[in-house]
Amino acid sequence: MRMYFMSIGGTGMGNAAMLMRQLGHEVLGADQALYPPMSDALAAAGIEPLEGYNAERLAKLAPDLVVVGNVNTRGNPEVEWLLENRQVRMTSLPALLHEFLLRERRNLVVCGTHGKTTTSTLCAHLLERAAMEPGFFIGGVPAGRTGGVAGGVAGGPFVIEGDEYDSAFFDKRSKFIHYAPNILLLNNLEFDHADIFRDVADIQRTFQHVTRIVPGSGAIVANGDDPQLAPLLKIAWTSVWRVGVGEHNDLRIADFHENAEGSRFTLLWQDRVWAHVEWSQWGVFNARNAAMAALGAALVADPTGDPTAFPLQSLSQFGGVRRRQEVLFDDGQLAVISDFGHHPTAIAGTLRSLRARFPGRRLAACFEARSNTACRRFHEDAFADALGTADRVHLGEVFRAERYADDDRINLARMASRIGEGATAHGTNAALIEAVRGEIGASSGPTLYCFFSNGSFDGAISEAVRTASRA
Repeated sequence: MRMYFMSIGGTGMGNAAMLMRQLGHEVLGADQALYPPMSDALAAAGIEPLEGYNAERLAKLAPDLVVVGNVNTRGNPEVEWLLENRQVRMTSLPALLHEFLLRERRNLVVCGTHGKTTTSTLCAHLLERAAMEPGFFIGGVPAGRTGGVAGGVAGGPFVIEGDEYDSAFFDKRSKFIHYAPNILLLNNLEFDHADIFRDVADIQRTFQHVTRIVPGSGAIVANGDDPQLAPLLKIAWTSVWRVGVGEHNDLRIADFHENAEGSRFTLLWQDRVWAHVEWSQWGVFNARNAAMAALGAALVADPTGDPTAFPLQSLSQFGGVRRRQEVLFDDGQLAVISDFGHHPTAIAGTLRSLRARFPGRRLAACFEARSNTACRRFHEDAFADALGTADRVHLGEVFRAERYADDDRINLARMASRIGEGATAHGTNAALIEAVRGEIGASSGPTLYCFFSNGSFDGAISEAVRTASRA
């Protein structure tokens, strides 16, 4: 089948395009802008995206199916052509995955506000090392790979990152409703996606919907320390297992320690030692990701058996995910790190772990407000408090600030004032880049620059790497 992907440069759409190509379909696509790591992954897969959206060009290409990204809305010329002519069938990304793949698999679906990508990657890693040949669809690029997808063995397990964002302009259900979970992982739940959800209760409602489609032979693995998830776990139709640091959890994280080399902890299954883990990842949040993935993978391998029979030795070989505390440069004095963090809880956790990972370094946090929630005022104070734990804070510009009314848009100057000494709201990303260049050139001692953005940051990250390498 000839498939055409609108917004193919997005993480989800790009990975879906590569997956369909692996499954034998002809793949085309277009986007307005592309940047790493997805641009690199598409190029490695032999997919050359077209630039911009053009209805006449789409008609000439004559695809059998058009996959419409959830960022594509009315007014897009290709969307209007599809609706006007109805000559070509269109679908959403999650509906595509269900139709062409997930109906025939035993699916492990990873949901939550934070940690979905890392936990999904961990699940795939563990199942691969257990020789189960899983397929996977991950919203990022695991370290050591060119992309975040694999078809896996026919009829085998499939790991997929379950996003609560809506499916398409014509289907406002959360994506994960399409994913037919057998094993459902619920990492955590906080307010996010302010453009489609009203409040936490609204998000809880859609999470509750996905719990209702887990079969009796399946299971739900949930963060037992998260108070926002607790009301959703009074479930009678399938097994529910809790994971966390609290004594009440079925799988408990104990004796956590971290240092410059990584961290170590013990996993206790119903008070029995399952594994002592030593690995190169940092933070309690990553230990929880590992525990969630361990139990999820064990349940996929044997839904009714003893989880502790599932091997976890390969956790020590886990290399992480690109743009999750990814070290791009480090000469022992200067370090530049890229992180996808765009929620205050995730940023706070990352900064805490960086303190342990790089003791003695001055920590500079650079932040781009880019997501629909980050650009709004809802988390303004929480962002300031999280970023304020760094020694120096650089605030760039609000991405596409004109989309938000003045009284709705995050105020970066007010954030800098709340943080106090050491914080600067630069107004533009170009000004931030110049300031970072100057600081690196001034050689102010051992320093780590961490760039928080779920987008390109207008080249600020790569420019910091270039400047540091010349310092």
